[in-house]
Amino acid sequence: MATAISSLVSIALVFLFSFVFATSADNHENFIQCLTSHSMNATSISQVIYTPNNSSYTSVLEFSLQNPRFLTPDTPKPLVIITPLYESHIQVAIKCGRNHGLQIRIRSGGHDYEGLSYVSHVPFFILDLINIRSISVDVENSTAWVQSGATLGELYYRIAEKSKTLAFPAGICSTVGVGGYFSGGGYGMLHRKFGLAADNVIDARVIDGNGRILDRESMGEDLFWAIRGGSGGSFGVVIAWKINLVQVPSIVTLFRVPRTLEQNATMLVHRWQYIADKIDNNLLISVILNTVNSSEEGNRTVQATFRTLFLGKTDELLSLMQKNFPELGLVKEDCIEMSWIESTLFVYGFPNGSSLDVLLDRTPPSRAAFKGKSDYVKEPISEIGLEGLWRRFFEEEGAGGRLIFFPYGGKMNEIPEAETPFPHRAGNIFHISYAVTILEEGVEASNRYIDWIRRLYSYMAPYVSKSPREAYANYRDLDIGQNNDKGKTSYAQASVWGVKYFKNNFDRLVQVKTMVDPGNYFRHEQSIPPVSPWWKKRGN
Repeated sequence: MATAISSLVSIALVFLFSFVFATSADNHENFIQCLTSHSMNATSISQVIYTPNNSSYTSVLEFSLQNPRFLTPDTPKPLVIITPLYESHIQVAIKCGRNHGLQIRIRSGGHDYEGLSYVSHVPFFILDLINIRSISVDVENSTAWVQSGATLGELYYRIAEKSKTLAFPAGICSTVGVGGYFSGGGYGMLHRKFGLAADNVIDARVIDGNGRILDRESMGEDLFWAIRGGSGGSFGVVIAWKINLVQVPSIVTLFRVPRTLEQNATMLVHRWQYIADKIDNNLLISVILNTVNSSEEGNRTVQATFRTLFLGKTDELLSLMQKNFPELGLVKEDCIEMSWIESTLFVYGFPNGSSLDVLLDRTPPSRAAFKGKSDYVKEPISEIGLEGLWRRFFEEEGAGGRLIFFPYGGKMNEIPEAETPFPHRAGNIFHISYAVTILEEGVEASNRYIDWIRRLYSYMAPYVSKSPREAYANYRDLDIGQNNDKGKTSYAQASVWGVKYFKNNFDRLVQVKTMVDPGNYFRHEQSIPPVSPWWKKRGN
């Protein structure tokens, strides 16, 4: 009897999967037919459609896939990839995706920590914005228009082509796509002076679920507010951003000073916490933590690297450091002066003397599978707490670990929490970026490294923000909660992760979502859900 039941179940599953496959295949064919029949130029759109039968499909999929953890045979693949050349291609893709039940995943640079810009567990297509990447710099008005498929490196390069004293406050990694980065807020080496990238966005062009192209005036202030920090993939396709550029000196000063535990790293990191958010706004000192080989052969030690950008010259920096952080023992030989655009290479870690052309390379120097997480710190971590952290680094998987303590304060304290969806403002000393590189092959090894970073995250709970334990939306982390793959996600379920990223701003994001995309076409595992008032009230 049991054997018969088992056989029936097996047969039922075969029919089920065959039905799902056939339905997906039908959707896929109908979707492509829809794209070509509704495009003003069927020839042009056919040139940017890639299916698994296309010889270029794999290379297009993998080119902007920045986390090999999601490059496995078991990882779901898109039925179609579209690399639009024109806004009209995007409009048609949205229309056809909705009509034929294919979920859209929007990719600008492919750096989503959980792969949500190119992975889904329901039938989907990727809208890859790699060709939507023009940049127009207006030096006279200190503004620029940048399309979402451009990278930060490309943006920096084009600004520097026009001016040596204009810059933009954005991130360190030059291959990150503008679209996803701006959508989540976007911090970097200039944010203590000028705020986040999203704080410096003054207009945008969005294609909504009905295919309309909207600017700030036509979309309204609610949607314009939501796209500047409310995370991507929830409200539409942002195709371009108008940004304010900022004035920087012609010469800036940097240093990168490493200290190991044997060189009093514990005391220095502890002391750093008391000055990092309070020093001159022109100065940002971050701390990178990882393990290195110690002087004793075969042993590892923890190293803290103090990495700095100062908007000024060496003598002034030395004076500020002597006044605020003499314990580091900074000397003139540690410092290097250069232009702001050259500093973007130095901070990212390119070798000295590298050509600025490396900023135009969309391929990072290396790609490694990793898992990331984030935290915010409001009170200094004790030396005992830091020593417990070091012990985690000495575990086997800790060899792949890397933490960055990134200071706040300055301009970040002046902007109200509700000014944009990004709420992590005054009261935060620093942000923690956790990452573990998976140094071994295989699923079992991958799980061990991921378990290590989860244990580390649990250890840090007493030392970081609480109620909620805050997190940074651009460092996507499905461990903190996620939506349903299929069907509706309640306000209560989404708020589990939503308040961690957005705090009280989550409610307004839900209201905007309900207004602009009530059918929830733009969705993923951590997209903002639409809800009706009665549903929100009951929490069902």
